[in-house]
Amino acid sequence: MDTTTELDRRFMAACIRYSRRHLGRTGTNPSVGTLIVADTGDGPVIVGRGVTAVGGRPHAETIALAEAGERARGATAYVTLEPCAHHGRTPPCAEALVAAGVARVVAAATDPDPRVSGNGYRILRDGGIEVVSGVMADEAGSVLSGYLTRSARKRCRLTLKLAVSADGMIGREGEGQVPITGEVARAQSHVMRAEHDAILVGIGTALADDPQLTCRLPGLGDRSPMRIVLDSRARLPLESRLVRSIDLAPLAIATIAPESGNARHLEGAGARLIACEEHEGRVALPELLEDLAALGITNLLVEGGAGVARAFLDEGLADRILLFESDVRIGPNGIAAPVGRASLPAGYVPAGKWRFGADRCFEFVQEK
Repeated sequence: MDTTTELDRRFMAACIRYSRRHLGRTGTNPSVGTLIVADTGDGPVIVGRGVTAVGGRPHAETIALAEAGERARGATAYVTLEPCAHHGRTPPCAEALVAAGVARVVAAATDPDPRVSGNGYRILRDGGIEVVSGVMADEAGSVLSGYLTRSARKRCRLTLKLAVSADGMIGREGEGQVPITGEVARAQSHVMRAEHDAILVGIGTALADDPQLTCRLPGLGDRSPMRIVLDSRARLPLESRLVRSIDLAPLAIATIAPESGNARHLEGAGARLIACEEHEGRVALPELLEDLAALGITNLLVEGGAGVARAFLDEGLADRILLFESDVRIGPNGIAAPVGRASLPAGYVPAGKWRFGADRCFEFVQEK
């Protein structure tokens, strides 16, 4: 019997929004949200809240229960992911909720980790807690998608972002960065960087545009993700802005030539070398995504280069495509976009659309 109420959905929606707070900062653990809601006599009130801590621990439930204290007894806990059920040095979150005297747990997504899946709910029910699961699971899954992809496919989740002009271009030959979208859309792109574990461009973009790829919004300077250059021959110059800004955000070079002289110089300057498998003279992309997941990268944002974008699309590795469309026209010598709304690969479905200033953004995801 479904006992979900409209109030449950309102609190879960708030919980999902709160869970975004540490996206890109929790390592291999997902950014989970928890709200403890108690009736204090004047209706339901949030008495404790938590989001997975930076680095991945403590978990959201532990933080929310600590804030709620005795007020958690008889309360309802809203969680965006099934509470963990496996023991380490500390007890699992499901047991912590039982010990705190929570009366009811409303959960969104089920954890695919075999150590947890279903076991967290079982511990809660065995402890006398009413459990309602699957509430706004799709909405929570959009935040947890990187973790869910890594759990199911053993690789990081890849978002391909492209800014496309009115005439179907992403830039102009030989001119480096060409502004296509406006200030509001560019600010949104920086928010996206802050919510990803890493951002990737190809060596062609790194050489032509000399980007920095940091998050430059006020107050989010410390949220810059790892920058990754897909650089099979380790050609990135030491004087590039990417290398010179290593103190602002980590830099990694994905290469099939980790023993080359320039690779060693890059490593000496503070860059991390990711030794990659070779496929037809280039970095093997499926294996790279697996290696990145093993390094703790759950969500990867691919921003630059028509060739790199096309390579990921050809391999079927783009889980999500974001197309920012502008009224700007590039004109002669334009670089054609590798994909557009009218030329999506098979298997992608619309998932959202927004307007940022004068620009539009369209989201597409792979069908499940």
